[in-house]
Amino acid sequence: MKHMTAIAAVLVAGTAVLSGCASTSPVPQQQGYYANQAEAASYGTIESIQVTQAKSGTSGAGAVTGGLVGALLGNQIGSGSGRTAATVAGAVGGAVVGNNVESNRSQTHEQYQISVRMDNGDYRIVNQDNIYDLRTGNRVRLVDGRVYRY
Repeated sequence: MKHMTAIAAVLVAGTAVLSGCASTSPVPQQQGYYANQAEAASYGTIESIQVTQAKSGTSGAGAVTGGLVGALLGNQIGSGSGRTAATVAGAVGGAVVGNNVESNRSQTHEQYQISVRMDNGDYRIVNQDNIYDLRTGNRVRLVDGRVYRY
């Protein structure tokens, strides 16, 4: 009998512990209901999508390459301190020319400006290079500055 009393006590204690874990929240956690304001700020609906043209910036590779070539050519001129001055001048001139060549060759590309009305009432504008299958009216989630279908 003592053994049965111990088992009953363990069952009662276990039931009490588990019932404390049960949710007593009257609001179900469904779409549109959020645990906190920050979560509501990450979901929304696309209001509009506009295509814009963006020009790629320079990476610096043109300046580095131009500077190296200029320094090599400048090093071939003169001797002593004149050679050093020619090397420095060649490096600076080559870097400027290389950067200009790279910026002239950079292509414009399409970028998409997506306006999102967030569930908390805010508006966000996000620029992305690709919209995949996003359309106006889609439910979306904002994660790390990018828009994804929800």
